[in-house]
Amino acid sequence: MNKNLKTAITAVLEAGKVILDIYHSDDFEIELKGDDSPLTEADLASHNVIISYLSKTNIPVLSEEGKSIPYNERKDWNQLWIVDPIDGTKEFIKRNGEFTVNIALVENQKTVLGVIYVPVLGDLYFSTKDLGSYKVSINLEDYNLNTVLSESNKLPLEREDKVFTVVASRSHMSAETVTFVNEMRQKYGDVNLISKGSSLKLCMVAEGKADCYPRFAPTMEWDTAAGQAICEHAGFEVIDWDTKKRILYNREDLLNSWFLVRK
Repeated sequence: MNKNLKTAITAVLEAGKVILDIYHSDDFEIELKGDDSPLTEADLASHNVIISYLSKTNIPVLSEEGKSIPYNERKDWNQLWIVDPIDGTKEFIKRNGEFTVNIALVENQKTVLGVIYVPVLGDLYFSTKDLGSYKVSINLEDYNLNTVLSESNKLPLEREDKVFTVVASRSHMSAETVTFVNEMRQKYGDVNLISKGSSLKLCMVAEGKADCYPRFAPTMEWDTAAGQAICEHAGFEVIDWDTKKRILYNREDLLNSWFLVRK
């Protein structure tokens, strides 16, 4: 396991500890960001923990909580971390457990490393181009990075249920997504539709639990970078709906086009 991967895994796990402390507390503070989406104290606490680890790598960081970095400053970054301290803040506030911590390493606009941690479930997903993609359950109180890889399951996993499965957003089910699902029903007959929050949808495809994930609603670079790495390194594609090519990162406009995750 390379040094950058170890650093990213440590960062998401330690961020998971502070997130869970707040998640299980009696109350936590919520404010609105500039786009009227919610921001919790857990987002900021997670961001601070992650930055404390990633700053040691001397690789610049683009994070949802530090997204104001102008393009003129970052356009020449050939390598950068892309971070979402809590992906699925709405799910965090609902306390349904469907939120994640995301870290990706991008080189020349392409994702080369991805780490996603699901604090409530204790599931860790990670990948590099050389290693492939993996999933493992982590005990935050007693984990050993040196044994994480040996205890992990390589993705995708075998699936007994062969019914074509589409995973879609729990909070952003658009009319276009409904149309897409209906088209899949015409093509495959039975179609199983699963709704999930956050980057868990990307993880479900990488894991083999879903065949595709259509996203016909807004996302930002930090929502998808880590999941794209994990999907691509498990043998799936994350296709920009406009360019019909893989999503590229550190663009001037950080808003993603629609996209489709598929085999």
